[in-house]
Amino acid sequence: MMTVSELNEKIKAILETTFMHIMVQGEIASVTYHSSGHIYFSIKDDKSTLKCVMWRSNAKKLKFKLEAGEHIVIDGSLTVYPPRGEYQLMAVNIEPYGKGALAVAFEQLKAKLQAKGYFDESIKKPLPKFPKKIAVVTARESAACADIIKVATKRWPLIELIIIDTLVQGEMAKNQIAKAIEYADKLNADIILVARGGGSIEDLWAFNEEIVANSIYNAKTPVVSAIGHEVDVLISDFVADLRAPTPSAAMEMILPDINDYLFILDDLLNSLNNQIDLIIFNKEQNLLHLKEQLKALSPSAKLDNLSQQFNILKNRYIDTINFKISKLESEILPLIDRFNSQIDLILQKKSHHLEMLKKQLLLNNPKDKIKDGFAEVIKDGKRVDLCRLKSKDKIELVNSKCKVKAIVE
Repeated sequence: MMTVSELNEKIKAILETTFMHIMVQGEIASVTYHSSGHIYFSIKDDKSTLKCVMWRSNAKKLKFKLEAGEHIVIDGSLTVYPPRGEYQLMAVNIEPYGKGALAVAFEQLKAKLQAKGYFDESIKKPLPKFPKKIAVVTARESAACADIIKVATKRWPLIELIIIDTLVQGEMAKNQIAKAIEYADKLNADIILVARGGGSIEDLWAFNEEIVANSIYNAKTPVVSAIGHEVDVLISDFVADLRAPTPSAAMEMILPDINDYLFILDDLLNSLNNQIDLIIFNKEQNLLHLKEQLKALSPSAKLDNLSQQFNILKNRYIDTINFKISKLESEILPLIDRFNSQIDLILQKKSHHLEMLKKQLLLNNPKDKIKDGFAEVIKDGKRVDLCRLKSKDKIELVNSKCKVKAIVE
């Protein structure tokens, strides 16, 4: 015969050795989070219910919160609680059925914070256009920190960066990040930049923790979240006043480009120079106008004015004289024309008389007087008297029509 305790102990030994490692799925029927850190809950299906417990050491590692109605998968073993003679499933690890624990934890915290108003656009703080000091919460020796410094130096060299070194992954990272944000909020910085490079969801998980979200939400300084790559969306991105896809992109978003403002300054300088030139030109024109007025009132100007008036009168007088001369010329022209006509008539008569004299002269030309049978006697190129010729003389007989060579017999 056995006592109740002995029976319970035997049952415990049998169950614990038989069901040392089992996996059970079911829907959470009830759940209690004990102040000690243990979790007491039960799961069920359509026919049965099973009591479960998760001790504090394992509960600390649980990424999501157990809620009634959630379908889960439990990895653990069966055990018996002898004082009550009850057996229960002792959970070592719990995963949501059909999806990862981290995904469920993310959605749970997101829903919780959204309900508390952490994501409201109305509470987002505006970022200054020209920040002077930025507190950067990141790992000092990380590539993300190097990229931040590089982009900031190139884009806006006037900025002051305060690097607050912290862990950015691991179990202790969430506490350090939260404290670093709280410290940065006391530095009178214009912006707090929370940054980390890419990695797996586990590596980035510290920025999905509620303690970090609370630090961002409570910060009086505008907070920019730049965690991982563009595809990584974290709780810190929703709570922050601005989300940047990467740490480098964050600096490009929150810092002005010095080259743009150098161009603007050049334009302003050119505009200022143009305005100054215009003012100087207008002043010079006013000065020239005053100078002309002063010159107009001077004695020399009055003399010049009198001289101009005299020249005007002189030109008028000359014009009058020329007009009268032109008038007289118009009266003389008919007389001149009449005189010229008389002269032309006289010349015509004289020309006619001259022609008559020419004709008479031609009529009296000795050459024209030679008649048929008459010729000139030429000897040695000279005209000679016929009576002076001698025998054997060579002569030429010439008239107006022909020439004949002959020898005197």
